[in-house]
Amino acid sequence: MMIGIYEEQVNQIPYLHIVKSENYNIELPTIIYFHGFTSAKEQNLPIAYMLAQKGFRVLLPESLYHGERSNGLTDKQLQMSFWNIVIQNVQDLEELRSVLLENNWLLEDKLGIAGTSMGGITTSAALAKYNWVRAAAIMMGSPKITDYANALIGNFKKYGELPISDNQVQQLLTEIEAMDLSRHVNTLDQRPVMFWHGDKDPVVPFEHSFLFYQEVKDTYLDQQNIKFIKEPGVGHKVSLNGYQEATKWFEKHLL
Repeated sequence: MMIGIYEEQVNQIPYLHIVKSENYNIELPTIIYFHGFTSAKEQNLPIAYMLAQKGFRVLLPESLYHGERSNGLTDKQLQMSFWNIVIQNVQDLEELRSVLLENNWLLEDKLGIAGTSMGGITTSAALAKYNWVRAAAIMMGSPKITDYANALIGNFKKYGELPISDNQVQQLLTEIEAMDLSRHVNTLDQRPVMFWHGDKDPVVPFEHSFLFYQEVKDTYLDQQNIKFIKEPGVGHKVSLNGYQEATKWFEKHLL
């Protein structure tokens, strides 16, 4: 069994396509996995390999201003672009799904979305926006993205000038709120969602995903479709166990 890694692109979005070579042109359940902030698509090859071994097709897109799409932004400019990158990720997701459909690569709409950190935030936003996401794994992301955005904006104000106007901030928050899963809980609609989070995460608050999980779990008729994995003592880094659990999750709900 050969697992192939193919470098591909659609409308300025470079992505890695990981699949058993003999299955390249066969309709398969598919996972799109988004990387974290200041990371790159190649860094998610370990979980892509695990998923491909199980029989999935996996796409690893490059986020705006990262990896092949980086364009020399300073650290501060990149920090300020965080939410624009998330919004662009959510838009890119539609393009990637179109590629799957046009090439007859997707089996019966079995499309799962997952991601790490900023990619987990993207995943929660995608659940709020797209009803065609069939299952998801949010790896140390936040489903309370308006709260998270307000906290980040507050930090910027505390440590210096915010380089955008109050009107621009308000406009951005309006866009974020429209994709905030915690503000649009009904969009979950019983879809399988798994959360993984280390309880010592200093970057994305553990409480965001944990409290959200506690708020919504009783709305699920089948408790097998929602899961929270807390990893004690772990900071802002997904463990091997986290990747294995995400793989098992998709195996259970999409294969």
